[in-house]
Amino acid sequence: MFGKIGHYEMDPNSLFEIDEIEDWVIAKKLMKYKLSKNKIIKSKPIKLLLSDIDGVLTDGGMYYSESGEMTKKFNTKDGMGFELLKRAGIKTSMITSETSIINENRYKKLNIDHLYQGVKYNEKLSAAKEICIKENINLDQICYIGDDINCQKLLLAVAISACPSDAINIIKELPNIIILKKKGGQGVLREFADLIINFNQSLKIE
Repeated sequence: MFGKIGHYEMDPNSLFEIDEIEDWVIAKKLMKYKLSKNKIIKSKPIKLLLSDIDGVLTDGGMYYSESGEMTKKFNTKDGMGFELLKRAGIKTSMITSETSIINENRYKKLNIDHLYQGVKYNEKLSAAKEICIKENINLDQICYIGDDINCQKLLLAVAISACPSDAINIIKELPNIIILKKKGGQGVLREFADLIINFNQSLKIE
């Protein structure tokens, strides 16, 4: 050290001492948490929530009867989450790579604004942009929850992104993503809906 010396007092929350290799893992998790908080703070009010279906609104399981009929299990808490979003003036949409009458029935029952089925791998972002045109909004006014690699591009493009706690690691390691407490099919959409509604309300208060 030489020349003109000065000092700068840093925020204590920015300090983390790294002595061992394992400390890098903790530091990385802390950084991701702080980035996700900052992302919410910088976002505009959310006008549309997009959700994947299998692995988010369901547990990802496909249940078949002896006759070959397929069924899925949805969570009523998520149904209430969609209802609360509508009451808060937030549009809703489901985007999935699968095409199923089960998805169609759920979409109609919950009176969701948009359903995009049969969306090919890595084309969910294109579907979201199409919805934005229909609703006259931008990607920085929407949020998305997904759990697998075909959700990656869309999760990186939206204002606020989230995933269930049992999403694949590649998704959970995306920058700024919010890893929710619930697993897919266990009310994780309701958890995300509450977060988004509270976020919009906080902007109004400010």
